[in-house]
Order: sequence, then C-alpha cells, then structure tokens
Amino acid sequence: GEGVYVWDIEGKRYYDFLSAYSAVNQGHCHPRIINALIEQSQKLTLTSRAFYNSMLGRFEEYITKYFGYDRVLPMNTGVEAVETAMKLCRKWGYQVKGIPENKAKIIFAGGNFHGRTLSIISASTDS
Repeated sequence: GEGVYVWDIEGKRYYDFLSAYSAVNQGHCHPRIINALIEQSQKLTLTSRAFYNSMLGRFEEYITKYFGYDRVLPMNTGVEAVETAMKLCRKWGYQVKGIPENKAKIIFAGGNFHGRTLSIISASTDS
C-alpha cells in the first residue's frame, strides 16, 4: 500500500477503506511515520510498562494536561481499551451505583467490532 491505496495481486489499485480496522487511518507508508519508526527503532524498539523508563512519566504528564484529565492508562490496542472500559464499568456499577453482585449489564451499540478476545467478542456484532 501507499497513502490511501492498496493493490491486489493483479496490480489493481483500490482505496483502502478498511484501514486495517482503523489501525492505519493515517494511510500506508507515510514518509514522516516511516522515518519516526526507523529513528525510534534504532534506539529501542519496545519497552514494557513493567520496567521503568524515562519517557513514560513525561508522556503521562503531557497527555493528561493536554486532555485535562488527572490519570491515563496507555494501551497498545483498541481491544485492550474496550476490555478495560468494560471492567471499569462493572466495578463502578457494583461499588458506586450499588448494583447487586453478578447483575451488571453492559450495553453495546450494534454494528461494532472491537477485536477477537474472549470477553469482547460477545459484544461485537461483526459477522
């Protein structure tokens, strides 16, 4: 792919409206993103939040101030974010709203796709 386009095996060009389920909304092979990836991977490809690094705190301070929040929980994927939101909803329902144990219900909009993990797949209506 390149930019908003992808090609099939016969070379026919298409608009990439799927965008890898929104994972590449910025388009394919954008030169600034490629250069940033190369530059970063020459320093460190990936680090876990389980270990201290000097950048996480700076990022957390920036992002919370930018959006006006007092906390942030960075995620790698949308499915992690949705599963965490589900857990937080249930916890809030039980602890704050006083919903009886095992009676909480979480309602999802139809026509959605959040991923293929065990807990979120039952909320997705993608067929």
